Amino acid sequence: MAIIDSLFKRLIELGGSDLHLSQGNPPKVRVHGSIKPISDTVMSDADMETMMREICEPRAWDRYKEKGDLDFAYEMDSDSRFRCNYLRQLNGYAAVFRIIPTKIASLEQLGIPPVVKEFGHMRSGLVLVTGPTGSGKSTTLAALIDYINTNFNRHIITVEEPIEFVHRNKKSIITQREVPIQTPTFSDGLRSALREDADIVLVGEMRDHETISLALTAAETGLLVFGTLHTNNARKTCDRIVDVFPADQQSQVRTMLAASLRGVVAQLLVKKADGKGRAAVNEIMVATPAVGAIIREGATQKLYDVIIGGKAQGMQFMDEAIWEKLRDGYISPMEAYMKAIDKNRFKAFLPPDEAGVAVASGAEQDK
Repeated sequence: MAIIDSLFKRLIELGGSDLHLSQGNPPKVRVHGSIKPISDTVMSDADMETMMREICEPRAWDRYKEKGDLDFAYEMDSDSRFRCNYLRQLNGYAAVFRIIPTKIASLEQLGIPPVVKEFGHMRSGLVLVTGPTGSGKSTTLAALIDYINTNFNRHIITVEEPIEFVHRNKKSIITQREVPIQTPTFSDGLRSALREDADIVLVGEMRDHETISLALTAAETGLLVFGTLHTNNARKTCDRIVDVFPADQQSQVRTMLAASLRGVVAQLLVKKADGKGRAAVNEIMVATPAVGAIIREGATQKLYDVIIGGKAQGMQFMDEAIWEKLRDGYISPMEAYMKAIDKNRFKAFLPPDEAGVAVASGAEQDK
């Protein structure tokens, strides 16, 4: 058993999501969104190197020592798998470990709106699942891929860094490739998928011009492409895709995006009012002729009205989703205020003693 396994077991016992190790500090865990220490022992250089090195392949360790960053997955046992990120910081070694559920939850169990299943029925186009780091994008995508795997005969290729959820073949064939082990980059993996008789490609992160360009091309040429971006809502997602390209190419990109985009699922995690965990809230945009026209003309500010008016197609604005959770007593007024786009809508629900703190925090958050 690896020395670090005792810390992983403590993380699991506490119901936490992340373990933080940093040279010069005690081990800490994130539980329901808050970080707290689990020991008084300060991690030394030798402690950190021993724990980090023993669960890492020698070739990967050499790459970490050379570059200062590394992502990979570690399986402690059949029930416990972790996404590992190694980094260098001011005082030396550091690492963050995210627990990955080995059982893939269904879209219903995650509370994802039913319309998201319809994206799994499509045969081509681009579907984007977006949100800040730690908002559960990978979990939602894994549930959607599992839904397709259970119900359709497809060849699904995933390109991930690292592979988090391991899928077993059901009705579909699933080929999972990890960057940089099985393919050097996301763009290389996506380019290869075009020659590998794929029906569906999942791109773990669309972070650069080349990957986004290839994803748009693949979606236009008949593949169903699922990708992620670190944006908070549908409008910002469309803007981010276009802004990656030089100004002289943006008109063409807007036309390509308008033709290939099938939908955007933006996601945030909110703390439950009872303190027992977190839940997903989603903004859903389904591509309609009106959405396509707005993207082509570059008037993405109009998407708000289309989403608000698109309830019949399953569309949902983020603040509406947050409002429903607040109305049902599922989240606190403070949590609703902090996560909302239009904070004025939720300001009136704040208790007087929290209002001043919330306004100051919200202003800082919006910077």
